Amino acid sequence: MNPPSLPAPSAHTPPPRRGRFSWLPWVIAGLSAVVAVASFGANASYFQKAGQVEERWHSLSKDAPSRVAIVDVVGAIMGGSGFARQQIDRIAEDESVKAIVLRVESPGGTVAGSDEIFHRLSTVVKKRDLPVVVSMGSIAASGGYYVAMANGGREDVIFAEPATLTGSIGVIIPHYDFSKALRKFDVTDDSITSGPLKEMLSPTKERDPELAERERKVLQSLVDDMFARFKEVVREGRPKLDEAAVDAVATGQVFTARQAQAAGLVDRIGFLEDAVDRAVELAGLTKDTARVVRYIRPRGVLDGLLGVDIAARSDGDLAGRTVTGAFLSKSVLDAFVEWTTPRAWYLCSAWPAMVTSGR
Repeated sequence: MNPPSLPAPSAHTPPPRRGRFSWLPWVIAGLSAVVAVASFGANASYFQKAGQVEERWHSLSKDAPSRVAIVDVVGAIMGGSGFARQQIDRIAEDESVKAIVLRVESPGGTVAGSDEIFHRLSTVVKKRDLPVVVSMGSIAASGGYYVAMANGGREDVIFAEPATLTGSIGVIIPHYDFSKALRKFDVTDDSITSGPLKEMLSPTKERDPELAERERKVLQSLVDDMFARFKEVVREGRPKLDEAAVDAVATGQVFTARQAQAAGLVDRIGFLEDAVDRAVELAGLTKDTARVVRYIRPRGVLDGLLGVDIAARSDGDLAGRTVTGAFLSKSVLDAFVEWTTPRAWYLCSAWPAMVTSGR
């Protein structure tokens, strides 16, 4: 009797053992990808031109030669040539634009940035005698309201939505003092300066009471001067408000739409389409003879891949900059210096209040 046959040995061979450096190719591949993206970002201007805006039909006639242009001012208003400036420059070159609807969705921003947009828009409006109608979104406060005053002083041209917050007429220069916290870690600011006021607003410098009071007087004089400018702009944009009426609302207070209307800061409660209808009326057009357009900024290849707006970054507009955006800029240090530079703000925000809440 033959013994039972044994099964043939399996042809399967065990997988080779992974070496301790088996992850190295993946690390090299990842680093190569990062370097490639950084190089592409550094040369983004070769692939996408910043500063170009495209026109898109928004409403009413698609064929009418006369245009009503919607200009969007959205988010924090910073210095530099941002998207708002690009839209205004486009209108300045387009004779077919017969009226402007200024759509404001902003809590304000820097004093310089707000004044730049106000100045550019006012210049175009006066040169072309263009009617401007303001449409306020959820918030149009402080610098956002400042920009809204570029309406040529016309009556019945400022619309606020029912839930709009506006006002906040005032100036703030934030000041943080970390010197006591640093002292706990035995860290002191021993910077060498050319004069005692060179380090004003330094968050790390310890000050004696006399120097602190001297600095405060200087800073208050700056705030007062910029505040006076703000009120002048409001009086130009709201000529029916006399000096006393402006002083009464220029307390930094935020108003609802109905409160703002009662105080004379806005004319009507309505939505974007209501502002468009008013602009069409002021331009002497009809719904059949007006083409309402809006502008968009083209997104490039990097924008789609990384989810960042290279055009916005290259404008010098730091609002909304991400860590990736900072990485693709000249250096992270540049971004840090920009954000830590002392600035005066026409801004409606809770964060500066945290500085004084403990005083």
